[in-house]
Amino acid sequence: MAHQMSAVMVGEQLSLAACLAVAQQRATVALSPAAVSRIADARGVVDASLNDGHAHYGINTGFGALAEVRIDLDQLRQLQLNLVRSHATGVGAPLPQAVVRLAMLLRAQVLSAGHSGVRQRVIDQLIDLLNAGVHPLIPCQGSVGASGDLAPLAHLALTLIGEGKCEYQGRLRPASEVLSELGIAPVVLEAKEGLCLINGTQVMTAIAIVAQDRAERLCRAVDIAGAMTIDAMLGSVTAFDPRIQRLRRHAGQEIVADNLRRLCADSPLNASHADCDKVQDPYSMRCIPQVHGATRDTLAHVRSVLEIEVDSVTDNPLIFPGDDDGDVPEGAVLSGGNFHGMPVAAVCDFARISLTSLGSISERRVEQMVNPHLNNGLPPFLTRESGLNSGLMIAQVTATALVSECKGLSMPASVDSIPSSASREDHVSMGPIAARRFMDVVENVERVVAIELLCAAQAIDLRAPTEPSPASRAAVDAIREVMPFLAQDRVMYEEMEAVAELMRSGRLEAAVTAVVGVR
Repeated sequence: MAHQMSAVMVGEQLSLAACLAVAQQRATVALSPAAVSRIADARGVVDASLNDGHAHYGINTGFGALAEVRIDLDQLRQLQLNLVRSHATGVGAPLPQAVVRLAMLLRAQVLSAGHSGVRQRVIDQLIDLLNAGVHPLIPCQGSVGASGDLAPLAHLALTLIGEGKCEYQGRLRPASEVLSELGIAPVVLEAKEGLCLINGTQVMTAIAIVAQDRAERLCRAVDIAGAMTIDAMLGSVTAFDPRIQRLRRHAGQEIVADNLRRLCADSPLNASHADCDKVQDPYSMRCIPQVHGATRDTLAHVRSVLEIEVDSVTDNPLIFPGDDDGDVPEGAVLSGGNFHGMPVAAVCDFARISLTSLGSISERRVEQMVNPHLNNGLPPFLTRESGLNSGLMIAQVTATALVSECKGLSMPASVDSIPSSASREDHVSMGPIAARRFMDVVENVERVVAIELLCAAQAIDLRAPTEPSPASRAAVDAIREVMPFLAQDRVMYEEMEAVAELMRSGRLEAAVTAVVGVR
């Protein structure tokens, strides 16, 4: 019997694994029964506030710099509809489907915490659309990450109310048509509900979670690539001795050194130069634990921030039906700044910087392999009959171009701030820009590491008949399924991308871990 994936429960604590199951595997989503009363209690506070004679931001007032403008009760529905329509000003390419699905899930999660004040109907609509595979068209640009992701989340909200466009069954169509076809009535937004849908960090967080997942897989793949290069270059494993690592105690460094010891174990190539005169390898080989490990430590911090963010309430104002400790009066409506994207923006910037270093050291190992002055007797550019053949000369140039691009992309976005909304929103995070650049750097570094993998496989084959370690042999065999040995020059850009996809998909890691575990 096939395994049935259990539903991901909105309104309960979400793991990143559950988020990715919804985003990438279309896991079913359901509302936790425990959330129902919380949602109703918060809505009761909003309804009560409509007649208490006070101004409540976003409930009976305008927005941003118009927060002091009071709105009549009979205009509150139009206020929320106008908000969603006016804020849907995104531009640029559509966000990937996985990111859109994850943003929808995270928005439902926020609203289910019982501090937003929407009706359950709004959350049910988000869940129903997710389960039906209806994905709002969300342009990737237009958010500064201040009051959260206003523009992209407004595009998400359009589909709920039957406006804008959405992707359904592989086609881009008007949301009104798709909802009608599925028998789903558009939501008529009541007081505060439009604001609840667009106020928060869910788009930048969704992008960051997808990028983080790929970055973590990349970290394991680059350890495999580094070990293959050590074998191919007749490098030393002394630098990976656990006694060295214990004198520094960074967790990532110790993990990487342990990986390399196991990946390089039982290598005839390594044994073949045990008595050579070489004392030390270049830094790009000798310092793999320190550099790869630092990226792992960075990503561990990024993960911890994202784990907090997925269960955070990032609306404004926030609703507090009551507080058991008595610190918050019953029925409080409090304005704050949980929508500000700086926690996510800062770690996305941090991740990009560290991943760029990972790509940089990988490219330097490629240079070691292709350069005849450095590569320990391998043919120039890893090709026989060099001169007639250019071999992997320009593959290394591609790697340098990608690394250079990453350096530009690593300029922190979160240090920039341009005031908006008549300077009411006078400090912004640029979190969506930081998150999109995080994804861009991951994609670039994946391709750099793929180039190292294919160069190392070529160099190992050129060392035949002496064999590499069993782990390196498993990696070479997996690479050879998508990219044959380069006996003479040929067009290989599609094969290079196939190696990147082999790594990206986890198939390379699976082939190696069948022989030796990789953490």
